Amino acid sequence: MAAAETSASSHTTNPTGLAARYALALLGLADDKRQEDPGALDRIATDLDNLSRLYSTDPGFRAFVADPRLDGAAQRKGAFAVMERAGIGLEVRNLVGVLIGNRRLAQLPQVAAAFGAQLAERRGQQTAVVTSAHALTDTQRAQIAARLTEAGFSGVRLSEQVDPSILGGLIVRIGSRLYDNSIKSKLQRLQYAMKGAA
Repeated sequence: MAAAETSASSHTTNPTGLAARYALALLGLADDKRQEDPGALDRIATDLDNLSRLYSTDPGFRAFVADPRLDGAAQRKGAFAVMERAGIGLEVRNLVGVLIGNRRLAQLPQVAAAFGAQLAERRGQQTAVVTSAHALTDTQRAQIAARLTEAGFSGVRLSEQVDPSILGGLIVRIGSRLYDNSIKSKLQRLQYAMKGAA
């Protein structure tokens, strides 16, 4: 990771606020379900990961989730149709239903990230939040995980975010470390350097 490295103490992956409350509620539900279904936590985590990955890779679904003009009925109809096609289970569907009912569907990516961070912490894993301009491929995911392992991080779980404004490259946040190798940041550093030389 030969990128600009800074401390990101104000942006740690420790979830707080609204997203954390929804994530904790889902985690509590998963714990309750484990009494009758030992694989419930893994199943729910996989469903939420799949929905999060769909959000990251499908621009149409991202636009749908973020669209404030849609009323609850339209959001419910569209979101549940997408989840049905993706094979998302009842617990995650219910979570999305609650988000829609509370007019918080746009918080879905933050809730998924908070759930992943809480689950990773419980399992003794570290979460690396990877921001890219485009959705990552499986090969890129494997390369990032390998580089993080080389950098001394073990048991890393990737949490992906898509932000076209970074133009290219990656921003990786793990613990209090921030590795920023985005084209946007490189251009900003170049702009500052040129101003200093003038």
